[in-house]
Amino acid sequence: MAKEKNQEQDNVEVIEAGKPLARTDEVLPTTIHLLPVAARPFFPGQGVPLVMDAAHWRPTMEAVHDHGNDLIGIVLTRGDEAEKARPEDFHRVGTVGRIHRVTPTDGNLQVLVECVQRFEIQQVLGTQAPFRARVEYMREPLGAPDPALKPYSVALINTIKELLPLNPLYQEELRMFLDRFGPEDPSHLADFAASLTTSSKEDLQVVLETYPLLPRMEKVLDLLHRELDLAKAQHKIRTAVEERMQKQQREFFLREQLKAIQQELGISKDDRTAEIDTFRDRLESLQLTDEAAHRVTEELDKLAMLETGSPEYAVTRNYLDWITVLPWGRMSDDRLDLARARKVLDSDHYGLEDVKKRILEFLAVGIMKGEISGSIILLVGPPGVGKTSIGRSIAEALGRQFYRFSVGGMRDEAEIKGHRRTYIGAMPGKFLQAMKSAGTQNPVIMLDEIDKVGASYHGDPASALLEVLD
Repeated sequence: MAKEKNQEQDNVEVIEAGKPLARTDEVLPTTIHLLPVAARPFFPGQGVPLVMDAAHWRPTMEAVHDHGNDLIGIVLTRGDEAEKARPEDFHRVGTVGRIHRVTPTDGNLQVLVECVQRFEIQQVLGTQAPFRARVEYMREPLGAPDPALKPYSVALINTIKELLPLNPLYQEELRMFLDRFGPEDPSHLADFAASLTTSSKEDLQVVLETYPLLPRMEKVLDLLHRELDLAKAQHKIRTAVEERMQKQQREFFLREQLKAIQQELGISKDDRTAEIDTFRDRLESLQLTDEAAHRVTEELDKLAMLETGSPEYAVTRNYLDWITVLPWGRMSDDRLDLARARKVLDSDHYGLEDVKKRILEFLAVGIMKGEISGSIILLVGPPGVGKTSIGRSIAEALGRQFYRFSVGGMRDEAEIKGHRRTYIGAMPGKFLQAMKSAGTQNPVIMLDEIDKVGASYHGDPASALLEVLD
């Protein structure tokens, strides 16, 4: 084994070798170092790239180098962690391999091993790494293969050919397998076929421990049939998914083509263009302030650039929808007639002279000024005396729309001011909802149960009402 010392790599060497598999007449040492593995066993003829913890396995690699034969025995452990394996955890049959290269990388060792031949452990020397063992090798038979094995060899090759189109992950390995092995080499044919399956490590270890060729090939053929069934199921699922996706893509493509043709002919518009045109049509009948008109123009330009499936599109669309349904510039004409107002109040309520007198005074001031300014009237009294109906009568006397909402038990100031529009299900405040419902900019709005406003960690609605009513 050729070796170069490199002090900068902590005496871990890069070992190069180009030797073939062990010949039947090659003398292999009866005492070798062992390398436990936990994932799966390996078979003669298989090239194995191993990645191992340098801190734990460096002494083993150095011991192999010091021994001077570049051979190591790979054995499967019964546990899941090779670093914690003890001699009693080792399976008795393993594979001796020739180390071709050891490369240190980021605290690990990358070791390239060419598996050579089966062996059986006779005795493990030592109880901790680096492990050594006396082994007995299982030599491959000389001469022509038994004719009884040929049907099994052909069956293995045919099964692998069936796997080729079903498993795209292993196509290159399977083609290499078919080029390299044939019925004239049944032992390596069976071993290499077993190494290509995704069977459990226990099933693969059973194959490794089965030395007679006929039962070994029977076991490998069984594993290949299982692999073929699994590959067929996966291929069926993959094909169904691909067909469904292709159908969806085809339908989407046809819908988009239909939309493009309809738009070209002027038959229809896409959803975004139709909504933008709807908003612009609404704006033509509204009397927005300069500031509001500028903001709406910005939002419309933004909406035109967004994809209809994006969350921001829905937020912007909802915002524009609310702006364009508010009654900008729509005012009810006030009926400033004291006699009519007195008649309406008397027809709806008996008594309550003080209340009626105060309302008529309020209307008289409006008549003298020529307009009814925004004013607040507080109605106080026990339940059932007519507070709400008086408010409705005031609206009727003025010729205005009436809207009532209760603030009793309200705990969130966002009910008054409105939610941030980025929130899911965001709504404007109650006063904007009142104007939308009334359809005018100057309705009579009654806040009922105002003495029962609550408060919570979300805020104090009373403070928000103070700001709104000021």
